[in-house]
Amino acid sequence: MKKVLQILFALSIVFPIGFLVVLSLGRNWPYPVVLPKSLSLENWSFLQQSDSELWQTFLLSLLISIIVATATTALAFVTSKQLAQSKYRNKLMLLAYIPYVLSPVILAATLQYYFIYASLSGSVAGVLLAQVFIAYPFAVIILNNFWNHKIKSMEELSRTLGSSSWQTFKKVLIPVSKNALLLCFFQTFLISWFEFGLTNLIGVGSVQTLTVKVFSYVNEANIFYAALASCLLIVPPMILIWLNKKYIFATETVI
Repeated sequence: MKKVLQILFALSIVFPIGFLVVLSLGRNWPYPVVLPKSLSLENWSFLQQSDSELWQTFLLSLLISIIVATATTALAFVTSKQLAQSKYRNKLMLLAYIPYVLSPVILAATLQYYFIYASLSGSVAGVLLAQVFIAYPFAVIILNNFWNHKIKSMEELSRTLGSSSWQTFKKVLIPVSKNALLLCFFQTFLISWFEFGLTNLIGVGSVQTLTVKVFSYVNEANIFYAALASCLLIVPPMILIWLNKKYIFATETVI
């Protein structure tokens, strides 16, 4: 029974990915044929062109997600420490959950007026800032539990031994928090990478991330390009899962 469940679990992961790959290679798929009549690399060869719109969209999405993940992780690392040491810790942490009470579309509609007023609507800078509003509270939630009594004791011991604040931060806190920072970076990267509603409203169609592009192809009933874009969409998460398993889970197992 256990082996059957393992096989079903593996199929539930492999089949959707395999089906997307087949669709991305398809050229002709009339109803009610189960699979495309012909397969070709023509769709994928489109990515090799330097002026490929889909390739440029992929690179833009990658750049936005890396910037958002890096900025929110760095900012949350500092602010989560202050929150953890505050006597109002629990009350302040409730504020971090507010963006998740509202849907991203409602949050975007609320912020849209201010983004238009600041001339950020329809710009990459506006999309970056909007995604930070979503990713930053989540980063604070992840890193908040890192600042426990053990970390505080290590910091105090370092100070007692004569280290400056910067030396303690660089030589003690950063190495100890490496796994937590990587985990936070991975999670916030994925939030930014798959964000659609907020990006679509703030970007007003001018900023085309890969997620927005997938929905655009679906609305156009262009299933082959939608599958191709979806294949690109799952590449970074798969890489992050591998890195997460290799560098975070492996380290924790050794410890």
